[in-house]
Amino acid sequence: MSETAVTATVALMWEAKAAPGRDADLLAWARTRTHELTPAPLRHELLRAPGDRVLVITWWPGGYDATVPELPHPEGELVARPVHRWRFESVEAAEASH
Repeated sequence: MSETAVTATVALMWEAKAAPGRDADLLAWARTRTHELTPAPLRHELLRAPGDRVLVITWWPGGYDATVPELPHPEGELVARPVHRWRFESVEAAEASH
């Protein structure tokens, strides 16, 4: 692994559990809303896990308190519980050497 210089970056994590039978709908909703963020994040990842959970991680320029767009809470009955959100700032970055 090679270390790279770290610029001020904040990562936002958004996690939701789909209502019964709505996992594909929640995943599609999260994908659409992530692509609609303005401005666009430096990077994003969309992940899923057992239990009908969806996780979106977005990376933005700036420190922990940076003002950046966030995904909203889905409307209607798409989720089984309130959305969970976390914010982290970069302290070190590494890339695998090939």
